[in-house]
Amino acid sequence: MVNDSFRALVLRNDGGRTVASAEELDLAALPAEDTLVKIEYSTLNFKDALAITGRGKIVRSWPFVPGIDFAGTVVESANSQYQPGTKVILTGWGVGEKYWGGLSQYQRVKSEWLVPLPDGLTTRQAMMVGTAGFTAMLCVGALERAGMKAGVGPVLVTGASGGVGSIAVAILNTLGYQVSALTRDPAKYDYVATLGASESAGGPQWSETPRPLEGQRWVAAIDTVGSNVLARVLAEMRYGGVVAACGLAGGADLTTTVMPFILRNVTLVGVDSVMVPAVERMETWKRIARDLPLQFLEGIASTVVPLDGVQDAAERMLEGKLTGRVLVDLRAA
Repeated sequence: MVNDSFRALVLRNDGGRTVASAEELDLAALPAEDTLVKIEYSTLNFKDALAITGRGKIVRSWPFVPGIDFAGTVVESANSQYQPGTKVILTGWGVGEKYWGGLSQYQRVKSEWLVPLPDGLTTRQAMMVGTAGFTAMLCVGALERAGMKAGVGPVLVTGASGGVGSIAVAILNTLGYQVSALTRDPAKYDYVATLGASESAGGPQWSETPRPLEGQRWVAAIDTVGSNVLARVLAEMRYGGVVAACGLAGGADLTTTVMPFILRNVTLVGVDSVMVPAVERMETWKRIARDLPLQFLEGIASTVVPLDGVQDAAERMLEGKLTGRVLVDLRAA
C-alpha cells in the first residue's frame, strides 16, 4: 500500500543559508523518474553531513532531499526487471547531490541506478554497509588488481574509525591481511581493533608535511583522508606498494613529489564509487555479501537515528564525534 504523504528531510535556501527540516510531502512532489521505491533504510555519509549543514557546496538546487544511498522495496516501475516487491539498493549516480536522495520514506529514481539486493543481505544490513562499505570493497578490489596479496606485509587504512575505514579494516582482516589503522582520535583504536586492526599507526608526524621519502612501512594502503595524510602515506610506501585513494576528509590538496613513484615504483589508484558501471556494481555487492563479516555490522553501524535525528548526527559527524556508520531508520520516520 502506498501512502499519499510521507516524511522527508528537506533542504531549503534561506538567503544563502541552508535550512534543513523534516517535512511532510506528497508523492506528486517527487521527481518524474521511472521507479518508485519505498525506502526502509538510508545512511548519513560525510558528503550528506556537508550538504545538510551547508558547510560544503554539495547542493545547487532548492528545495532538495539529501542522502546519497538507500535500500528499500520497489512500489512501481516502468522497467520489467524491477517488479513491485523487489528489494533494491541505490548508491552513487549523483543521487543526494544532483538528484533527490534517500533521506525520505519514498523516492522516485531511474531504474538503471538500482541494484537488486544480493542474497544474504537484508535492507538493514545493506545500509549498514552503504556507500561507505561499497567504496571500501572497491578499494580492496583496486589493490588486488594492482598485485596486493595477503601475508606480504602491513596494509594501512587511514580514517580507520570512519565509515569507509571501518569496513575496509573488517574486510581486509577477513581476507587475511595484516591491518594497521590510522585514526584521528587515539581513543577510537579499541574500536578498530575489534574489527581486526593489529596495530595503530598514529603519532604527531601525521599532522606534519612529510619529507619526499620517509622510512618504508606499508605494502599497500587505503586512504580516505587526502592532504598531508596521503602525502605521508605515499612517502612511507615500500618498493612496489600501491595506494587506493577514495576520500578527502582531511582536504583535497596533495603536496608531494614524484619521488615515491619513480624511486619506489609506488602506484596511486583513484577509486570512485559514484559512476561505477552496473555490472561491476552488482559484482561488488555480491562480494560484499560474501566477504564482509556480517557479524561486525552491528558494531560498525554503531549509531542508529530516525529522520528527526539526522541533523544532530550531521553536526556530530563533522566534529569527529561519531564512530563507524550512521544508519537512518525510515520505516516509521
